[in-house]
Amino acid sequence: MNILHSFYNDKITLYETRLAAVKSQLFNSSMIRLIVFGAAAFAIYFFFGSPRLILAIVILAIALFLILVSRHTDLQYKRDKLLALIKINATEIQVLKRNYLTLATGVEYKDPDHSFSQDIDLFGRGSFFQYCNRTALPQGSETLATLLKENVITAIGKKQEAIMELAQMPDWRQNFSAIASLVKTETPYTVIIKWMKQYQAFVPALMKFLPMLFSIASVVIIAGYFTGIIPGLILIAWFFLGLIISGRFLKKINKLSYDTSKIQTTFQQYKQLIEKLEDADFQCDLLDEKRRTIVQESGKASKILHQFSRHLSALDQRNNILIALFANAFLLRDLQLSYAIEKWIGEHGHDIEAWFKTIAFFDAYNSLGNFGYNHPDYSYPRLVETGIVLKSEGAGHPLLDPKKSILNDIRIDNEQFFIITGANMAGKSTFLRTVSLQIVMANLGLPVCAVDAEYNPIKLITSMRTTDSLTDDESYFFSELKRLKFIVDEIQTDRYFIVLDEILKGTNSIDKAKGSRKFVERLVASKSTGIIATHDLSLCEVAEELPQVKNYYFDAEIIDNELHFDYKFKKGICQNMNASFLLKKMGIV
Repeated sequence: MNILHSFYNDKITLYETRLAAVKSQLFNSSMIRLIVFGAAAFAIYFFFGSPRLILAIVILAIALFLILVSRHTDLQYKRDKLLALIKINATEIQVLKRNYLTLATGVEYKDPDHSFSQDIDLFGRGSFFQYCNRTALPQGSETLATLLKENVITAIGKKQEAIMELAQMPDWRQNFSAIASLVKTETPYTVIIKWMKQYQAFVPALMKFLPMLFSIASVVIIAGYFTGIIPGLILIAWFFLGLIISGRFLKKINKLSYDTSKIQTTFQQYKQLIEKLEDADFQCDLLDEKRRTIVQESGKASKILHQFSRHLSALDQRNNILIALFANAFLLRDLQLSYAIEKWIGEHGHDIEAWFKTIAFFDAYNSLGNFGYNHPDYSYPRLVETGIVLKSEGAGHPLLDPKKSILNDIRIDNEQFFIITGANMAGKSTFLRTVSLQIVMANLGLPVCAVDAEYNPIKLITSMRTTDSLTDDESYFFSELKRLKFIVDEIQTDRYFIVLDEILKGTNSIDKAKGSRKFVERLVASKSTGIIATHDLSLCEVAEELPQVKNYYFDAEIIDNELHFDYKFKKGICQNMNASFLLKKMGIV
């Protein structure tokens, strides 16, 4: 842990030093622009009687000013990226201290009907998503949530390799995340994709050549005017001719400019993200396969996006009145750019969705790689095909403070079913969530909180937090029955690890005991594997008749009139319950 703290602190020191230098460059850049503006104003005043010289000074000043503005913008981006990198490393230091409750909770991804996410604190405040999520893009966050919920057991080895490789690339991950954090998504990427697919071109094919010919003629006329060959009247007439041609399409160009202004920054930033992916040399199959989706036969996707970004940026500059007037009058600039944009959309618009998905994938996997890097003492489960389902040595819950967490050894074989009893607060529910989360993490390719682990991939399904529904006019008991019916239906078609916590709570104790026993017998008969926690000790008797069922418990002791827990997972049946003691201790009875 000290090594991780040192790494992140060293990064903060490095980036703060670079930030100070960039801030100094920004100040100098501002002063230079001010000097250029002042010099141009003085020159115009000094040569006020010479129209030709004044026009030349204005053109030269505008060109120089645009160059300086571009350089200043680049410096601002460097500053913002360094600030993002500092924030990334500061966040990691806080999370290492277990201060992560200010991060995004992912509450919008909660799904009460999902196979397990509602039961194991996958989303919400204090959730696993909040702990591990470092995505910078909305679609990256959505992708990570989808990965956590998808309950897929294929290609786990490839996923592990990908996470291991990214875990060893902290600088690359942080730079990717810093760039992604600067993307200002005024328009959701789904809207951009839809706009691309539905766009209708309006610029005539003639505009492929006309702006170029018109620009050449403009250069000749302007040169003739400065040399005295062509009178000013012709220059003025040519000026208005260009405005008339451009004005015929003004309404549609304005619409295109309005639409593209909302996506311009997105494409500028996405170009840099794709550049990072193109420059990376991934060794594992999964990362390399994803990277190849942005490698085009016609050229690098980053260059293709940069070309489009330049067109959008140039069109956005039409809001500058001087550029709008002179560039359209002499170069038919808006038409030239509109044609280039439409040509790009026709050639590459269909690739955008795949590129966006690739970026979202890496944004999500950066979080997984970061998790692997921050937990070097965790184990990537060795995948097996027979015998055990899960075997973990020194297993714990990743959201518990490792200084306080009590570790347990777990081994559950295929088609075994554990019945776990124990006193209140002794650790049963935490144990269920520990096992459940290990399965989810293992399926995702993540290292699990264990010294060593073996795993036979299996899907997860749970029933731990059933609630009633006033909206649907459902009782608690009926909601619970629906959940159990859902589990029974699912295990008919696939192999699941089943986790249950105190089922049939919505009925009387005698009915509950009978129902619970019959349900466990049903699960065992279906050759299911899983765990059920209960306070009903009579349910443990089923182990005497069914060899697949094993009894385990968490104990509690009363020492010197105080309740003590060891949170250790033990074979057998709990004999020490504590409800009566707690009622008395708290003065309730």
